[in-house]
Amino acid sequence: MANTLPISINYHKPKLVVPSSVTPYETKRLSEIDDQGFIRFQIPILMFYKYNSSMKGKDPAKIIKDGLSKTLVFYYPLAGRLIEGPNKKLMVNCNGEGVLFIKGDANIELEKLGESIKPPCPYLDLLLHNVHGSDGIIGSPLLLIQVTRFTCGGFAVGFRFNHTMMDGYGFKMFLNALSELIQGASTPSILPVWERHLLSARSSPCITCIHHEFDEEIESKIAWESIEDKLIQQSFFFGNEEMEVIKNQVPPNYECTKFELLMAFLWKCRTIALNLHPEEIVRLTYIINIRGKKSLNIELPIGYYGNAFVTPVVVSKAGLLCSNPVTYAVELIKKVKDHINEEYIKSLIDLMVIKGRPELTKSWNFLVSDNRYIGSDEFDFGWGNPIFGGISKAISFISFGVSVKNDKGEKGVLIAISLPPLAMKKLQDIYKMTFRVITSNI
Repeated sequence: MANTLPISINYHKPKLVVPSSVTPYETKRLSEIDDQGFIRFQIPILMFYKYNSSMKGKDPAKIIKDGLSKTLVFYYPLAGRLIEGPNKKLMVNCNGEGVLFIKGDANIELEKLGESIKPPCPYLDLLLHNVHGSDGIIGSPLLLIQVTRFTCGGFAVGFRFNHTMMDGYGFKMFLNALSELIQGASTPSILPVWERHLLSARSSPCITCIHHEFDEEIESKIAWESIEDKLIQQSFFFGNEEMEVIKNQVPPNYECTKFELLMAFLWKCRTIALNLHPEEIVRLTYIINIRGKKSLNIELPIGYYGNAFVTPVVVSKAGLLCSNPVTYAVELIKKVKDHINEEYIKSLIDLMVIKGRPELTKSWNFLVSDNRYIGSDEFDFGWGNPIFGGISKAISFISFGVSVKNDKGEKGVLIAISLPPLAMKKLQDIYKMTFRVITSNI
C-alpha cells in the first residue's frame, strides 16, 4: 500500500439538494433484479481533478451542486426514498426530498497524496463523510456527494450511491447527464427510462433453471464470516505486459476473452493463497450484463438505468482448481456463460419472488465486477478528465476492476482484493513471482 499522509478536512454543514423544478410525486416499484438481497449496499466512487487555470475563481462545489439540482429533474426517483412492501419488495417514494451534498476543504495539496488516491484509498472515509443516518437502504438518501477542495485548487468528487437504484451502466448515464448539464446542455443526450417492469417476475413465477449462486454451504459460510472482519486489501495491476504473461499459460490460439482469462487466473491464485482443503468447494461469480444482447430476447431501452445484470457462479473443488492449468478455470467460466439465456434470466427473476430475495452465497466466493466500461476516469465537469476515477475499495468478497495508468503511463486494470493477512502475503508473492520478468525490467 502507498504511504499515507495525515490529512484533515473541514466539513461544511451537509445539505439536501432537490430537483431544480417540480417533479412527480409517485411510488415506483423496483425490478426483481434491483432488489436482490446482495445489492442492498452503497457503492463508493472517487474522482480526483487537478487544478485547471482556465477555471480559476470557479468553485467546483457550487458548479457540481447546481448541476446535480438540474440532473435530478430527469433522475427524480434518486431524490426520493426507498420503502419496503410485502415480501421485502422495494419501491421508491418519489417525494423530492433530495440527495445529500457535502462540501469539504482539505489541508493538503492533491499531488501530495500520490498513488494513494487509487484503490484501496486510505482516505475514503474522509472523502466520503458518512453523515449520521445517511447509509441505510430504507428511508435514507439514495445518493451522497462530497466535493473536497485541496489547497492547490484541485479537488475530489466522491459519490456513494444505493446499488438497488442503478448499476454501473446506469451510474455512467447519470454522470454523463450531470457532465452535460454542467457544461450547458438543457437536457441529457440520453433521457433516463424507468420501465423496471421489464425485469419483474412472471404472473405465475416458476424456477426452471439451476442457480448455484444461491447455494450456501453453512460451514464454509461460517468460515468466511469468521475472517471477514480481519480482511486487508491490496490492489493488483494488469496491463498489456501482465496479460501477455498470463496468456503464455494457455495454448496458442486458445479462444477466450481477456477478462475471462484474467478472472480464471485471479480465481486460481486467490484460492491457492487461501490454502483451503482440496475437497472444499470454491466459487467464482461472473457478472454478465444483459443490455443489448439480442440473443437473450430481452429488449431494454437505451435509457434504462436500473440494474441489468445476472450473477451466475462457477463452481470447483479447490484442489482441482489449484492443480490444473488456468484453462480448466476458463472452460468452467465459458460453460456457465453459454448457459445464460432468456429462460435463465426469467427463472432468476422468479426465484427472487419465490425464495424471498436470498443473498448470494458467501461460501469461498469471489466476485469481480469489471467497471472499466463506466469510464469514471473520463467525466469532465469543466476541469478536464480526472487523474483517477473509480470504485475505491473491495467490499468483502466483491472486487471491482477499474481503469488506471501505471507509473510508465500504460493503461490497465487495477483490482483491489480482500483477504486475511497471511493469504494476502501469499497472493502478493504469487503475483511477484508470476510477473518477476516485468518488475525486473522497471
